[in-house]
Amino acid sequence: MLKEFPYYHLDGPVHQSHVQSLVEFFESGCVTRDNYGIGVEIEHLPVRVGTDEAVTYTEEHGIRDVLTDLAPLYDASREYYEDGHLLGLARDKIAISLEPGAQIECSLGILQSPSELNEVYAQFRRDIDPVLAQHGIRLVTYGYTPKSHARNIDIIPKRRYGVMTAYLGRLSAYGWNMMRASSSTQISVDFSSEQDAIAKMRMGTAVGPILSYFFRNTPFFEGQENGLPLLRQHMWEGIGTGRTGVIPGLFDAHCDFEKIAIHVLATPLMVADTTHTPEAGDGSVYMASYENAADVYPDRALNSYEINHIISTQFTDVRLKNFVELRHWDCLPIDRARILTDIVTPLLTQESELSRLQGYFDGINALDVNAAKYELQTQGSHAKPYGQSLDFWREFLHAEYTGEDIPGDSLNPEISQK
Repeated sequence: MLKEFPYYHLDGPVHQSHVQSLVEFFESGCVTRDNYGIGVEIEHLPVRVGTDEAVTYTEEHGIRDVLTDLAPLYDASREYYEDGHLLGLARDKIAISLEPGAQIECSLGILQSPSELNEVYAQFRRDIDPVLAQHGIRLVTYGYTPKSHARNIDIIPKRRYGVMTAYLGRLSAYGWNMMRASSSTQISVDFSSEQDAIAKMRMGTAVGPILSYFFRNTPFFEGQENGLPLLRQHMWEGIGTGRTGVIPGLFDAHCDFEKIAIHVLATPLMVADTTHTPEAGDGSVYMASYENAADVYPDRALNSYEINHIISTQFTDVRLKNFVELRHWDCLPIDRARILTDIVTPLLTQESELSRLQGYFDGINALDVNAAKYELQTQGSHAKPYGQSLDFWREFLHAEYTGEDIPGDSLNPEISQK
């Protein structure tokens, strides 16, 4: 039952029917602890063999050709097209989609434990690597393309990304860079209740920057050596407008699904998509610089397409769907992605570990998180996020992990490509 108070933000109201739709969507993710699953997404940078220049979608022997040749190995009923262009493939536990600059995203899940990650990923590579080789392409697992400049990378033929190009190009100095030339690793975990989801979002937000530093993997930016340890953070937070960084109010005592829904709905959409909104007739995709969801969608229950689109315009460090999605990290090669997953999963899904984090971070707020980010960005290996050394954090975040050590402070491009 929604609380009885008006929902206003800037120029217009937030429809209570929309709030209820998002709250119910979040609640639909609640599962029992014995049914927890894990999702891992790794975005890959396709580059041309011999030159390391970024490979685009439409060029000869480009990513369109790769998907076309790969399609027979996937489920034909789950192919994704837009305006006649093949943009995605899927089958059991593997989904392939494209980011704006034709980065190849491999979504792996639902996994029952981190041990499945290597096996499922290996199948993805067994399928795609021979196809890539036929077209003279290799996949690079860095946080930013090694040689090309973002302005020279064409976006894929997806209407949403055309709008984002115009929007971010005039809003942020790094909008095009993030869209066209960056890549990430994301980990998703389940939750058992509203309280559990909020706890995981808070703790993931708190430790995410530290793990981002330990697992940084961006040696290059625009063809030159990158000097920022947390380049992705720097680029994302330059976009601003409340859709990036720490979710406003996340660390407030009374944060809940409803307050998160209100924040999501009050944020200007950036991209309005009414292609699945019956009241819009044929529908369209257009720039929504100032409109929030109440300006675009009728005052009724939102359908699943509208809900997912609205949430997809949020780029916070941790994003709530019907699972918790942690979005901090650079693209990682599979061995490092597995280490990261082995660390993150027990911290957030084992009750004792989550309680340990909550006990340590009791009283933390958004200012503390942002201060820790700034400390890591400016002080590097000498940083003391939350007042503690990096050696302390290696031990603290590594307590339940018995495999390979967390990578150290030096970034080795050769190692990161294994």
